Amino acid sequence: MSKKNVAVVGAGLVGSLWTVYLAKRGYNVSVFDRRSDIRNVKVVQGKSINLALSDRGWRGLEGAGIRKEIEEVAIPMSGRLMHAVNGELTYQPYGKEGQAIYSVSRGILNQTLVRCASEFENVSLNFEHKCIDVELDTNTIVFEGKKGEPIRQQFDQIFGTDGAFSAVRARMTRLDRNEYSQSYLDHGYKELEIPANEDGTHKMRHDCLHIWPRGEFMMIALPNIDGSFTCTLFFPFEGEVSFEKLKTDQDVLDFFEKYFPDAKAMMPELLLDFNTNPTASLVMTKCNPWNYKNQVALMGDSAHAIVPFYGQGMNSGFEDCSELDRLMTELGEDHPELLKEYGKMRKPNGDAILELALRNYIEMRDLTADKDFLLQKKIEGRFASKHPEKWIPLYSQVTFSHIPYHEALSSGIRQNEIMKEVMNRPDIEAVWDSEEIENEILKRI
Repeated sequence: MSKKNVAVVGAGLVGSLWTVYLAKRGYNVSVFDRRSDIRNVKVVQGKSINLALSDRGWRGLEGAGIRKEIEEVAIPMSGRLMHAVNGELTYQPYGKEGQAIYSVSRGILNQTLVRCASEFENVSLNFEHKCIDVELDTNTIVFEGKKGEPIRQQFDQIFGTDGAFSAVRARMTRLDRNEYSQSYLDHGYKELEIPANEDGTHKMRHDCLHIWPRGEFMMIALPNIDGSFTCTLFFPFEGEVSFEKLKTDQDVLDFFEKYFPDAKAMMPELLLDFNTNPTASLVMTKCNPWNYKNQVALMGDSAHAIVPFYGQGMNSGFEDCSELDRLMTELGEDHPELLKEYGKMRKPNGDAILELALRNYIEMRDLTADKDFLLQKKIEGRFASKHPEKWIPLYSQVTFSHIPYHEALSSGIRQNEIMKEVMNRPDIEAVWDSEEIENEILKRI
């Protein structure tokens, strides 16, 4: 039996990785992307949020056999370093010793994945091909050619990996009983940069993710392999303290001097970056189902675009790839309901990681500077180290395990209720590391 001819619409992170999976199985894969060939583009900071690669993402890369290539462009971050307005620093490890998330440039990672996909003889890369329609019944994709003319191509299966504003998904939403929702945060983001020292070294610790929590807004910084940091300001669009109020260069300088004075001192191009880099919105999408018959499936942001506050957008998309690949092995590549089973399995996890990401934004901007929150994390860390079979902190469940997201969300809600009761003790600061507190948690589990 000849292998299927399949299309992957979108050569972003998830599309490029899924192409490698399909190519390794021997499929003839045609990849289409509306952009020009990103392998020939110089990666420029300031266009998209740096990524945090964690265990789910690494598993996806390992399954495709390309972990080594990505390790070469990733920097381990073992914890958060919180910056107070007065310059005081507070470090909080992410997990156990040796556990880390990895900072990686979206552009460099995407280029690396596309190059990996291009090495297969059974992969065809087609750039500057804008998908304008999918004729679902015949599995035909309609593209807009370079001169604006429609080009039709038919395939055995189609995978939509074309992002939060997916053209493949847009066609599926016109079907009967197909659900779709899109919403935005009131906050947007802007990327800035802390350049490297003259000798190419980092100006701050490069083994952690830096956070400037300021209540209703925050800034983060992730290290790059060239010694710089990519900073991202998450900030309201409107309001008393917001993008709309920063109208002049002096407004920007005064704002950073007031809220981020230590970072401002390391940003010689602050005004140029602020005025040049776009202010971008944060979109969230949900849809159901994720497939059309056994012919079309959505993956990554096309199925479940989320906000970036758990660093799981890419990781969850890569997990889509590894889990669908696992299903292909378990059920068989030609199982008549393969894509339906994939969607049923992954949809609850897509919804859960969106909820987790929204909750983590509040934690990062409001709570990481709160002494009670930091104490609660110390109590959880101590208890988890003594009773690892009874308690895995929520962050570790999401970031350093392969527990399904929807199970992690449920577990995290239960854990938080227990910790609320423990933290209500008036003497908690004095007895937090005692056997009494340990036994109190054990009784409540």
